[in-house]
Amino acid sequence: MKLNNIGRGALASILSLAVGLGVTACSRDYTLAYVYVTTSAPLSASSSTDGGVSAFAVDYQSGALTPLADSPIAAGKKPVTLVVGPASANGQFVYVVNHDDSTVMEFSIGTDGKLYLKNTYNTTGSLPTAAAIDAGGKYLYVANTYQNGPNNTQLYTAGSPGPGSVTIFGIAADGSLTVAGTQNVGNLPVGIVTSKVNSFVYVLDQENATTASPLGVILGYAENTSTGLLTPTTDGTVVLNGVPVLNGYPAGTTPSSIAEDPSARFVYVTDKATNQLYGYLTGTAGQLATMTNGPFATGTFPVSVTVDPRGKYLYVANYNDNTVGAYAIDIATGAPVSSVGSATTSVGTTPTCIAIEPALGKYLYVSNYLDGTISGEALNSHNGGLTAVQNTPFPTSGLPTCAVAVANGSYGHPNQIINP
Repeated sequence: MKLNNIGRGALASILSLAVGLGVTACSRDYTLAYVYVTTSAPLSASSSTDGGVSAFAVDYQSGALTPLADSPIAAGKKPVTLVVGPASANGQFVYVVNHDDSTVMEFSIGTDGKLYLKNTYNTTGSLPTAAAIDAGGKYLYVANTYQNGPNNTQLYTAGSPGPGSVTIFGIAADGSLTVAGTQNVGNLPVGIVTSKVNSFVYVLDQENATTASPLGVILGYAENTSTGLLTPTTDGTVVLNGVPVLNGYPAGTTPSSIAEDPSARFVYVTDKATNQLYGYLTGTAGQLATMTNGPFATGTFPVSVTVDPRGKYLYVANYNDNTVGAYAIDIATGAPVSSVGSATTSVGTTPTCIAIEPALGKYLYVSNYLDGTISGEALNSHNGGLTAVQNTPFPTSGLPTCAVAVANGSYGHPNQIINP
């Protein structure tokens, strides 16, 4: 093996990585991370709407995906998203959110990446759409289309903000969930993000045209880190049904997804009706201020936005274009600019979700709904550009709705970057 063209720093990184993974010259285990993809039943299925989770191992050298032996794993009816819980003494967990049966499934991750179903929980609302885990790894927040009970048709009033809700689950050390409370939110919550630095939670809401202007709203909340309960922030500028919403901030016409950068300084929202990306600066009290020169252009029908773990690049899945748009993030202003190695990359048909493996942050994966695949892209850490990995795209077990990546267990926390 020739070493003269490899820098000492790069060689040290490779050797350190090999030791961390337990890789030797005789070992075949070059698994960098695992990718899990929620899938709905194929359109041709006539007897069931049950979904599944396709599980893959990520090859360290190429980024190619290999299905795990027990993949796919059965899920509930129309799983729409999934999130990875924090690593603990009891292992690591994946939570799958099922839209049509209003449940959350708790899976433990084995040392070989396989998923093992532990429990299934009902949400406190119906038709859940999104989920996020707080910075401390203590609470799981699940956004529901409707509240349970008589309030599920109410519009905004001072005491009842809308028919949507957020179920607050406490996460125990063994990964199990317990309902800690419910927060009523707007008319159609479609996204939720939790800060990885402070204790703020933002819910993305599509409002009713007959009662609201603007139609898209971000609702800001402060998290009680002891109880998980949410308190509305202040300084908002939105009026819904004639009622000022002090924790509401305008978010376009038909917002579709929300993300925050790792430093918690910037929040981003895609608008699938206007093909735009909105950017916000976060304040010390959780308030949001619109970025100068925004909104920013995207491809057609953007439905997902993801910030890379270094906070340097932003990626948008454009559903109707079959592309992923790449942007460099101005570290001073947060503004996304298109000066990256490949501003637009073609992927599969109707991309829905973007996941970046957190071990090294060098591979990006895109779930493609209508062609039933997941695309793999190598991420250039110097310019943000994307290059197709070997043998991409990779078939899944159904119609992919979302994807998440978790580092091989030797890497520790799923958000840890070993070699940024």
